[in-house]
Amino acid sequence: QVQLVESGGGSVPTGGSLRLSCAASGYTHNIKYLGWFREAPGKEREGVAAISTGGGTTYYTDSVMGRFTISQDKVKNSAYLQMNSLKPEDTAVYYCAASTYGWEIMPVVQALGLVTNGYQYRGQGTQVTVSS
Repeated sequence: QVQLVESGGGSVPTGGSLRLSCAASGYTHNIKYLGWFREAPGKEREGVAAISTGGGTTYYTDSVMGRFTISQDKVKNSAYLQMNSLKPEDTAVYYCAASTYGWEIMPVVQALGLVTNGYQYRGQGTQVTVSS
């Protein structure tokens, strides 16, 4: 089993920044992908970013490209999502997710899918609110 604990959500004005953290514990060596998806009222679940734990290849949805950066610390078994230039449309509950499937280089849609609907483990979620 794997446990994921998130931290770092909050409320910021438009243009602000937040950094989400996701700490993994337990049987982590089978994790192939870590990432975040988000859910907002009235919107479909959206995969935001994913990172291959092996080689560190990163994937982003178009709407956050250039603003968000996903990274990992293998020693700490943690992943991070640095979110800059936040917009009101980024407001959502952000969930960290882990998948034991996948390979290093994948189509973006597939990689994001692993941490959006194809995950095996998920954190409790953290609220991100961006005010206009």
